[in-house]
Amino acid sequence: MTATLFSLTFAVAAPFWALMILLPRWSWTARIIGSPLIVLPVVVIYALLVLPAFGEVLPAVASPTLAGVRDLLGTSDGAAAGWAHMIAFDLFVGRWAWLDSRDRGVPALVMAPVLVLTILLGPLGLAVYLAVRTRWRPAPAVVTGPQHLG
Repeated sequence: MTATLFSLTFAVAAPFWALMILLPRWSWTARIIGSPLIVLPVVVIYALLVLPAFGEVLPAVASPTLAGVRDLLGTSDGAAAGWAHMIAFDLFVGRWAWLDSRDRGVPALVMAPVLVLTILLGPLGLAVYLAVRTRWRPAPAVVTGPQHLG
């Protein structure tokens, strides 16, 4: 079951990455990526991997040591759970960057390589996006109705 869950992890996330990278202007992309629930399938996989071993996982993450984390990730179950953890957070960060880039008007051709970097090396993709986003300002908020103070 672990190998199957490992294989499913990126498979359930890939369609969302494809929408952000390949179809960034499609109206359905904004609707779908607008929901934070897009990470839920990966979170479920993570839970299926971690909850049965919660007694081993909790001490390793509550008081982490290099040896303890190495031992935890050095098993098939641990590696699969670590992979699901990374994929879930990479997707959440990629989703935030994509939504933020739309608010700022960052061109899709600029975002595509940033998102690919986020898929492959999440924290580096985030660092690059944090630098990229400084070049564009968010669009001003549009007031749609009367505003009442107090």
